[in-house]
Amino acid sequence: MAISLKDSQRADLIAHAKRLAEMTRRKKDEKLRYYNTGDRIHHKQIAFHRDEHRNRWLLGGNRTGKTVGGAVEAVWMARGNHPDKNITRATRGWVVSLDYNVQRDVAQKEVLTWLNPKWIKNIEMRQGRKDNPENGIIDFIEVESEHGGTSIIAFKSCDQGRAKFQGTSQDWIWFDEEPPKDIYDECKMRVVDTRGYIWGTMTPLQGLTWVYDIIYMNENNDPEVKYWLMEWADNPWLSPDEIKQLEATMSEDEREARQYGKFVAMSGLVYKEFVEDIHVIDPFEIPPEWYNNICIDPGLAAPLSCHFYAVDYDGNIYVIAEHYEAERGIEYHSARIHEIAEDLGWPREKRWASDRGQIRALIDSAANQKTLAAEKTVTQLFREQGIMVNPRVNKDKWTGIQRVKMYLKLRPNEQVDVWPKGKPKLFIFRNCPMLIREMKSYRWKPEKKIKGYEGKSVTDEPIKRDDHSMDELRYFCMSRPEIRETNSFLPGANTRPRRYNFTTEAGRDEDDDDQPTGRGFYG
Repeated sequence: MAISLKDSQRADLIAHAKRLAEMTRRKKDEKLRYYNTGDRIHHKQIAFHRDEHRNRWLLGGNRTGKTVGGAVEAVWMARGNHPDKNITRATRGWVVSLDYNVQRDVAQKEVLTWLNPKWIKNIEMRQGRKDNPENGIIDFIEVESEHGGTSIIAFKSCDQGRAKFQGTSQDWIWFDEEPPKDIYDECKMRVVDTRGYIWGTMTPLQGLTWVYDIIYMNENNDPEVKYWLMEWADNPWLSPDEIKQLEATMSEDEREARQYGKFVAMSGLVYKEFVEDIHVIDPFEIPPEWYNNICIDPGLAAPLSCHFYAVDYDGNIYVIAEHYEAERGIEYHSARIHEIAEDLGWPREKRWASDRGQIRALIDSAANQKTLAAEKTVTQLFREQGIMVNPRVNKDKWTGIQRVKMYLKLRPNEQVDVWPKGKPKLFIFRNCPMLIREMKSYRWKPEKKIKGYEGKSVTDEPIKRDDHSMDELRYFCMSRPEIRETNSFLPGANTRPRRYNFTTEAGRDEDDDDQPTGRGFYG
């Protein structure tokens, strides 16, 4: 039986069909309008775009959303409509890929996805036709800028060599995957005079390369460097079922890079719970009543590490100040510690009115030892300088590491409904760069066969290198109460059988009282 429609009904259906067609067109050609809107928001992409650092990197695995973030940033810079950057003119920028085939299949494809065809004034091709750019290799795209003039998105390949990156100034450069170090250095020079931006999006599959040193560890303490680790759980368009399917196809080491965006050789990290953009915070004024203790790991030729610790009313730990320096004597270190204490208004114990007062601190019990050439112990030398160090610290390394892990662990936070959906109990002020650096590089020793464990490989010792801050952080955390957990095995903890020799230098209680307390002096 045929259904007869009234003219008004037919008109409504036609209008509805036109609206659907228009919405489909907008979502295809004006996709940028709908980027990170609606119910599903990629919070790390938003953090990346909003950040003002001039050298930013998204370190993420496959399908974490890093390439999308890089491409959208490039389109915004070219169009001049960046929501978080003050762009006032047409710009010039490079999209740098490993080779031209990778360019066509990844970065170029993503740029064309987010670039409205109406904004394209011209496309110059290296290979292929202008009317079918997605299947060819683009040399550059001319984009109409909102501020007048023409912006340029040029595509370059690392296999061109460094010489092809010399000469012209650029306003921005996007590295899609890790470039060779010499090309990175050359590109940095291209944005110097324009005060331009560099950003990179990569999966760290090549091990501990220059990106690990220069970007992740920031060994040069470059104030313009910032990075984010992106994992599958950060991508709101990946369902839990898809994540499980991806996990099932990869080994544990492969997942470290492809799922979590971590460097391949970082799979032995002691503190996997540490996430810099969660645990590291900007300094704020600490109430004096939160001041708790100072902790020192002494060193003469080796670095001396000293940090100032505060604890709030909820038991959260804040590392608020740092002194870290090598090849200095006790008198110098003491003077610096007193200066920091004076700046903070740290509590002192005065013996008379004109006395500047004594400072209390915890110190490694090894400070009680004398060398053949020394008449006094390090403990005595610090006390002569007005720093009343207490060497009675708990040096059980395994237990101390687990205590630090407890404080690093994210716990449910009902006040937070967006990423990160949890809150730790240990925060580090950004002005403590050496502690942050050691947290990111502190690793377990390689596994070895131990007799008595049916041939299983076990490891329970961190590598004894660049761990001065790690030692004194552990001493302080052991002076704080244990956080009671229903399950004592925390995510990322090493749960293999433990064999620990308490007669080693790192394990014994060297003040010989057999009762290490490590209790704080101010709470």
